[in-house]
Amino acid sequence: MRLVPLDLDRDLDLLHAWVTHPRSHYWGMQGATVDRVRSEYQGIADNPHHHAWLGHDEDGSPLFLAETYEPAHSELARHYDVRPGDIGMHVLVAPPTSKRSGVTSAVMRAVMDFCFADSRVERVVVEPDVRNEAIARKNAEVGFVEERHVQLHDKVARLSFCTRVAYEMSVPHLNPHAMASAHRRLIAKAIAEFSHERLINPEKIDTNRYRFGENTFTAKRYPLEHWVIDADSLDGPLDALDFIIGLRETLGIPEKLLGTYLEEISATLAGTAWKITHRRETAEELVHADFQTIEAAMTEGHPGFVANNGRIGFGLSDHEAYAPEAGSPVRLRWVAIRKDESIFVTAGDERAHYVSELGEELLDRFERQLASRGLDPGEYRYLPVHPWQWEHKLTVTFAPEIARRAIVPLDAGPDRYRAQQSIRTFFNTDRPDRHYVKTAIAVQNMGFLRGLSPKYMQATPPINEWVASVVEGDEELRACGFGVLRELASIGYTGDAYHRVGTPSAYTKMLASLWRESPVPKIAEGERLATMASLLHRDRDGNSLVSALIRASGMSAARWVATYLRAYLRPIVHCLLRHDLAFMPHGENLILVLENHVPRRVFMKDIGEEVAVMNDQPLPPDVERIRIDVTDEIKELALFTDVFDGFLRHLAGILDADGVLSAGDFWALAGDCVREHAKDHPQLSGRLDLLRPTFQHSCLNRLQLRNTLQMVDLTDQAGSLIFAGELENPIA
Repeated sequence: MRLVPLDLDRDLDLLHAWVTHPRSHYWGMQGATVDRVRSEYQGIADNPHHHAWLGHDEDGSPLFLAETYEPAHSELARHYDVRPGDIGMHVLVAPPTSKRSGVTSAVMRAVMDFCFADSRVERVVVEPDVRNEAIARKNAEVGFVEERHVQLHDKVARLSFCTRVAYEMSVPHLNPHAMASAHRRLIAKAIAEFSHERLINPEKIDTNRYRFGENTFTAKRYPLEHWVIDADSLDGPLDALDFIIGLRETLGIPEKLLGTYLEEISATLAGTAWKITHRRETAEELVHADFQTIEAAMTEGHPGFVANNGRIGFGLSDHEAYAPEAGSPVRLRWVAIRKDESIFVTAGDERAHYVSELGEELLDRFERQLASRGLDPGEYRYLPVHPWQWEHKLTVTFAPEIARRAIVPLDAGPDRYRAQQSIRTFFNTDRPDRHYVKTAIAVQNMGFLRGLSPKYMQATPPINEWVASVVEGDEELRACGFGVLRELASIGYTGDAYHRVGTPSAYTKMLASLWRESPVPKIAEGERLATMASLLHRDRDGNSLVSALIRASGMSAARWVATYLRAYLRPIVHCLLRHDLAFMPHGENLILVLENHVPRRVFMKDIGEEVAVMNDQPLPPDVERIRIDVTDEIKELALFTDVFDGFLRHLAGILDADGVLSAGDFWALAGDCVREHAKDHPQLSGRLDLLRPTFQHSCLNRLQLRNTLQMVDLTDQAGSLIFAGELENPIA
């Protein structure tokens, strides 16, 4: 949101409609004429100690009126001892035109941020009508403390104050209502996913009514033992932490890691409460939203993991600055690192890469910064750093290297980025044609510390080039519009003591980055982008985006799903059967290209870490790392586990629960997609049995519960899997 000075010539009619609306009766202008409103606000415009502001929503629509004033020059001066740094404030939210929860809270924080943006302000003063209980609650939410009632010329007012520190310490999302909702959602998800992984077995007590422990609930069961639980139907204790504690032996959490897992559960609850409080986009609005608005609006996290929003290491201000749902602009920090103590890999020219990402002017300034310190710019290269990593880790953990100028701090880049769902990857919002930047960050999230290994990433650009050549050279994949976003360059520092020890650890993954292609230059007019995770999104009112997209497309649900499966499922099947090539094609790793609200093609990303070749075909030496030797049954799990169980079961459940398309019809369409591919490619028949009646049930939460610090060994991911029997194949 942003505030601009009120312009009476432009805003008078809007202002009059707002201040005279019945919901604005505490504003004291009921029945006022347009001329009276103009006169009132002309008086404010002429007063150097009083200012009126029009507040705009994120999309530029007028949303609220704010006033700021100097209490020393108001009637409040007679009622309290005015301090230097005091500012008075009024706020009026526009009468609602649709159901949108959380608007007033968001507006209140926007106005408070605006007030405290002036470094001279130390305290905000308000004096609402004592009868206005609603605004009193909103004031308390952001840190106001009522001092006493005072008689002003037109009302009895609550004289209240909020200091800068009180506001900074306010946590409006950590309130009983939001946290109760977060507990309810997380327990519903825990019961659903732990039941799916056969860790627990709820008792059926009636049609669609179940009991587990002290909780009863309404649920429907779908193919792949997928549970859709109505969170609002949950009865019984609603404390997610106690729920996990009560199951610790059943879940098999190692005693030494129980506290870590509980912290991830607490962080997931806090993140959910924040999203409930602050994310306000409706599913209908997201149908027409841009790429990054959709990215920030996602509230679910990984659909399978229960503790999926840990981010251990982030504080409150870090969350609001760097979490993807906060949608805050981020300017990356840049450091210079010695070439002889670092790694840089790209298919092109190194300096040309920096010019394309930074521009000649900034690159020249960086070189002059180095020269001004008596350093030779020719001996250095440039690495982007997450601001959190610089502040919390690098200045301490790499202090000796900074002191001896092996690492040289430079400046923030001019471009603004936004964090993506993976937390450590950034999209350039000022120059969307420029690359994504993926950074190392020592934050524990969903079973891993989110670092990057320089030595491991040496092979990333070659791997991406090889995969891209396979995809681009395949007629079937071209026909499906399937593409990959290549990771084109990687960089990392290796001159520290942690690397000299010779043992890989979290400390050898703290200072590295890579650059990935942006999808923006690859789309045509009339196309737009969205993370595939958005197909599993429900807004705060429970409405799903995928159902809204289907309605907006004008297509039948069956045709829409069939079109989507051709863009997503068919290429995955083809890569598996034709090339023994497997990706990790979950929601966050796919970007949809939508035309008329229908997914027509997809981009796969995160290739370097999450791709495998499962045969003995010749590979370039730099690409050999991705080869794995597995049985045909494990190969098939690249479809059954990663696609069917990891994503499509959730999508099928949403469409069935919404009454848009039955789960039976959904899986029939998925089966048709696989069979049509087989019909079109008879030469691939029999390579794998994708229509087998059952497949091994590989379990994600069991991995995290076994070791919440590192779920799998990245050098032997297949060997790390945990199975729980078999699942029936829904397309058999």
